[in-house]
Amino acid sequence: MPRSVNHVASRARRKNLLKRTRGYFGSRKNVWTVAKNTWEKGQQYAYRDRKAKKRSFRALWIQRINAATRLEGMSYSQFMGLLKKNAIEINRKVLADLALNQPEAFKAIVNKVK
Repeated sequence: MPRSVNHVASRARRKNLLKRTRGYFGSRKNVWTVAKNTWEKGQQYAYRDRKAKKRSFRALWIQRINAATRLEGMSYSQFMGLLKKNAIEINRKVLADLALNQPEAFKAIVNKVK
């Protein structure tokens, strides 16, 4: 009995992946093995960088808060310590947004914790 190979499914699978790699450079878009490897590696980077994105945004918020608190004559660590001591629960994202877009509101928070 001849070997049964489902060409329809395997062709559809390849076609699907080659559709996802449209726009890639050179043979990365149309050579099956190269496209497959490139796409898989891209998925690994996407997963890794979704986690790294959170870290880099937190670092950005901390830098913005630090810059704004130093204008008020205080360091970031002192400011965060005083926030915790005074039981003011505002996250870094909101603090950074206030420091950037509403400096007078941020100044009021700094004066409250001093």
